[in-house]
Amino acid sequence: MAKKDKKNIVYSTNPNYEYEFDEDEAEETLPPQKQMLKVMIDKKQRKGKSVTLVTGFVGSNDDLKDLGKLLKSKCGVGGSVKDREILIQGDHRDKIMEILNKENYKTKRVGG
Repeated sequence: MAKKDKKNIVYSTNPNYEYEFDEDEAEETLPPQKQMLKVMIDKKQRKGKSVTLVTGFVGSNDDLKDLGKLLKSKCGVGGSVKDREILIQGDHRDKIMEILNKENYKTKRVGG
């Protein structure tokens, strides 16, 4: 019997048919020197509370979570990693840019 997948193959007359699934390749993390991270403040849909957003990271989710954990611990605040963005509670742009620069990331301040 045919395996069901994203392409919706429902039936095959070949009894030995096995669909070849495309393997999702893990995204390779670029070295910090080649990354350009954007650091900005966001208040939209947060009931007036500000968060610092770090966007532009190219790499695996595990590496992104590790970077988010480093930033949260260095700033001493909470936050999360969602939708390929790191959210840090509060306005910590300068401190985050300083931390990222020490880790050899290129940073750019976006917005006010």
